[in-house]
Amino acid sequence: MAGRLGKVALKPVNLALGVAAGALAGVLFKQVWKMASGDDDAPDAGDEERGWGEVLAAAALQGAIFAVVKAAVHRGSAIGTRRLTGQRPD
Repeated sequence: MAGRLGKVALKPVNLALGVAAGALAGVLFKQVWKMASGDDDAPDAGDEERGWGEVLAAAALQGAIFAVVKAAVHRGSAIGTRRLTGQRPD
């Protein structure tokens, strides 16, 4: 029962961490895109004034940043849960 209670208690924490990670990844992407391209805004896929290469490069960069931030937050959460509870999260 303690394991189940721990899972339920950690759900809101994990949800909040996920939201914070998404916001952090968005801010990081904007800064990296600005440094890489010199443009304040990343191209939208529907923007016909931007070329395929620019749109696809922005999408790849955004995906990579989001994946790295998500993995780092997930890993940190798992380590924190283990330290807090003494058990690995499922």
